Amino acid sequence: MILIADGGSTKCDWVLLDDSCEKVLKTRTKGLNPAVVEPDELESRIRENTELAGLFATVTKVDFYGAGCGTPSPRASLYAVLQNLFMGAKISVQEDVAAAVYAATDKPGIVCILGTGSNSCYYDGKNIHMEVDSLGYALMDEASGNYFGKRLIRDYFYKKMPEKLAKEFEKRFDLNTDVIKLNVYKRPNPNTYLASFAEFIFTSEEVNGYFYKLISEGIFKFIENKILCYKEAQHVPIHFIGSIAHFSEDIIRDCMKPYHLELGNIIRRPIDGLIDYYKRNEGCK
Repeated sequence: MILIADGGSTKCDWVLLDDSCEKVLKTRTKGLNPAVVEPDELESRIRENTELAGLFATVTKVDFYGAGCGTPSPRASLYAVLQNLFMGAKISVQEDVAAAVYAATDKPGIVCILGTGSNSCYYDGKNIHMEVDSLGYALMDEASGNYFGKRLIRDYFYKKMPEKLAKEFEKRFDLNTDVIKLNVYKRPNPNTYLASFAEFIFTSEEVNGYFYKLISEGIFKFIENKILCYKEAQHVPIHFIGSIAHFSEDIIRDCMKPYHLELGNIIRRPIDGLIDYYKRNEGCK
């Protein structure tokens, strides 16, 4: 049996496939980003899921696709954790853009992730190409959940948020400055903490002028930095993966028009697309 994982910073979806690539189990753990979570905590988050714990001795292959797995050190850290847990399994750890590509298309295109974090790649139909290395939530991640969370917090404290929305924001979140600084600078997973504020935008009953401006500015920055960097951008579809993309589809479409870009698929969760990919290409034995 093969276990597939699509790991983000906020959550990780797991699917167990039998020898015929049929889904046997689907479950979820907390986020497993090895770039921001220590190995002991990674292991603890997997162990606390009793369904996964019951598979430690039986799974023959684990394919993990995750945020934070794009550079050697965190990738090796997560690999060691998985190898320790699934002792008899063949382990593979790849960056989350690979899962995004496999879920979105089997033809050339640019595939973008807009979730807790953000990223992009060009897929030529066979290989994945990364034009810009991701430096994570503190320096990059335009149009991601943590990007919009930071914008909301800044706008609130700079008093740029409309008064009515500011009052709603106060009711929804603990905006004590000591609490915010503790979570951002001292506690683990600051990217996930910041992204939690973005729910304020995407759970609103309507996209008002303030939210529309906020989202569109982030999308424009993402297009300019993470899509137009590919020379193929004008010639292939642009696909998007992730919750932020799912809830921002109309704004993404509007933002792409001035650049004459073709919008491709928008997929909220890539895990189901991964199952189809395995059925088409991999086999599960």
